[in-house]
Amino acid sequence: MTDMPDLLRRLEKGGIEVPAHVKKAMLEVDVADFTDYEVEPFFADRPIPFLETDEGGLKTISAPHMIATLLHHLELSEGQEVVVLGAKGGYVAALIAMIVGENGRVRLLDPSQLAVEHVQSRLTHWPTVESRVLEAVEVAPVAFPGELNRVLITGQVRELPEWLSSRIVDGGFALAPLGNTAGQHLMKVERQGDEMFSTDLGPVSFGPIDVKDTETGPMNPYELADLLELTLETCEELDMADEDERIALQDLIVELRQLPADLPPPGEGGIPMSEHPMFQLMWEAAPSFLRLWPMVQLMLRPNLAQPGAEDWDEDNDDENEKEENEDNFEVIQNHSFLK
Repeated sequence: MTDMPDLLRRLEKGGIEVPAHVKKAMLEVDVADFTDYEVEPFFADRPIPFLETDEGGLKTISAPHMIATLLHHLELSEGQEVVVLGAKGGYVAALIAMIVGENGRVRLLDPSQLAVEHVQSRLTHWPTVESRVLEAVEVAPVAFPGELNRVLITGQVRELPEWLSSRIVDGGFALAPLGNTAGQHLMKVERQGDEMFSTDLGPVSFGPIDVKDTETGPMNPYELADLLELTLETCEELDMADEDERIALQDLIVELRQLPADLPPPGEGGIPMSEHPMFQLMWEAAPSFLRLWPMVQLMLRPNLAQPGAEDWDEDNDDENEKEENEDNFEVIQNHSFLK
């Protein structure tokens, strides 16, 4: 833990707000207690794994700057009860338990039995943390509290599950990365009387809550639609797509999301590649889609900021970002599809 004070200083220098109670918890709770993997990358402000499945699924503990940001926006105080959806190795739950104290309570839920078993093995000395397996993100657990004040969702969801949002009390709120698999926005969704109000806290990039959804496999229609949607938004911001291309991509996105959820991936299920609905839709849209394919490739290789890294330079960040964007745009311009 000798590296934590230096990491916290770098985070604050990089513009991350770390309240005193969050700083105290991060200084006292050792992340090494929650993973068997190397923790050095964590102190360079990077996520670190805590669980890997035989099928190639991987779950991580978020980078320190994101953890500090989540805990800051949760507005925690002693004695609160907090629901955490998503394991994060048990580390985030332990930090919250430290902040809310012995009179508080943390209820951790995760759809993965493996993730919950991991958490339970790491939280044996944290009596105020309860962890249990969730049947599915959309399904309410049995015998769950009827009123919630603070909810933290630590993985990508398209919208708040109804069973969670309906239980949030007046003045309470949920923090969640809402969006598709290609990118989300951290949203604070607060109840005021009978209405829910959302505050956008900025773009983020979280993986799925369930480790099964991280296991390697062919891209399904919904994942492809998410990627194309992000590509379209980026192309519109750069003024790269003309009106016909925008319409064609929008139509393709809608049609991909209308395909059956249980559709076998290309090459499986006895469907010849040439007859697969995904392939046919892509083929019909090819004249418009191929010109923008370089942007799709760039979307698959995102560069994420790490303000707590040792080489982070706040003064040069804008210039570095400008140079990076210019480099990316040059790659797009020089791609053979655009010639």
